[in-house]
Amino acid sequence: MTAAATASATATATDSATEARYWDDAKEGDEGVTPSVTVTGEMIDKYADVSGDHTPLHVDEDYARRSHFGERVAHGLFGLAVADGLKCQAGYRFLPGMSLGWTWDFLQPIRIGDTLHVRFRVGGMRPSKSRPGWGIVNIPCELVNQKGEVVQRGEHRLMIPRRPGAA
Repeated sequence: MTAAATASATATATDSATEARYWDDAKEGDEGVTPSVTVTGEMIDKYADVSGDHTPLHVDEDYARRSHFGERVAHGLFGLAVADGLKCQAGYRFLPGMSLGWTWDFLQPIRIGDTLHVRFRVGGMRPSKSRPGWGIVNIPCELVNQKGEVVQRGEHRLMIPRRPGAA
């Protein structure tokens, strides 16, 4: 995401707390909403350069206009990258930890001009069995456009530090 896009993001967090949380501070069912960002052609082009994926559907206006989408659309993994970045900007967030993986589905195309935000919740929690002082959270997420349509969704598994002395 560009610095300008980040700077212009509109905060819509349902939780006004902005201090990053330890695992012990979370509860199953906690919810958050991220700031939003509007997708530009320049963002898609930069993602194509970083990823090396220059499929014409994403970068060639003439080709994309003749496609079943009728216009350029973002790469599927662009949506996941944006969702992860937005989640890091939410009022409800965790201390830096370790990503254990994602499951992620592409439901609808992401188009130039779409304004996206993420809705998420703490879906499950458990102390880490292999790393004392850490806990694991499962975070179901939805990437939502300006029409309220879920364009992508999935779940992020994170290992988060526990509060010192809590383990």
